[in-house]
Amino acid sequence: MTRTPQVAPLLRLAAAAVVAVAVLPLSGCLYAQIPVGQSTGGPSSPDPEPSEEPSEEPSAGSTLTFAEGLELESTAYIEWGDGFLTDEAWKSVSPDDGNGGWTYGTLDDTCTAQFWQGRTSDVPVVAGDDSASSDAILGVLLDSPTEDVTGLATTGEFSYLVGGAGGVETRQVVGEEDERSWLIAARAFTQTGVGLYVIVDCTGADATATLDLVNEANAVIVTP
Repeated sequence: MTRTPQVAPLLRLAAAAVVAVAVLPLSGCLYAQIPVGQSTGGPSSPDPEPSEEPSEEPSAGSTLTFAEGLELESTAYIEWGDGFLTDEAWKSVSPDDGNGGWTYGTLDDTCTAQFWQGRTSDVPVVAGDDSASSDAILGVLLDSPTEDVTGLATTGEFSYLVGGAGGVETRQVVGEEDERSWLIAARAFTQTGVGLYVIVDCTGADATATLDLVNEANAVIVTP
């Protein structure tokens, strides 16, 4: 099952997103707070004549690197596939809020995974490929300049089309304090003007390992 992409600008969701990590000391210099080294336009017009060769849609195991994101059509439909809907190890914490966000939690209440999808019209425009724009999303969520985030973020990946496949490059930051750890991973698609992110927040568990579980069950769906 997949969800319909929402059109709310990212900044409308930013304040709610930061609540997940707000109790951590993020108000000071970003470099001091995040450990270093851790890691839609309208419908397209139909062709007047059938194509001589059938169009080739992405298959499981394909990739969607930052550079490949620039090859997407502006009308591509991008969304999260909701793999936790039927996953017995996870429960709904906050249902879809109508603005592109929803949250799941583990049954033992050690971790939450807050998802968002929508337009990125309020994210600062930066030069470069989808990597730079993904850093800009992280900057909004952390209330920090994009260039500060770029110096600390690492490249990770979401799953592409099916859970556990990997292949969608992302940018992510990780933080921890005492028994709590959190991870924010984001991907911008500059050709379509949309983006995705997930915030994993754990107490007594490893956020990075939990992101692996998130990727095993959830995938980014791209429809040409």
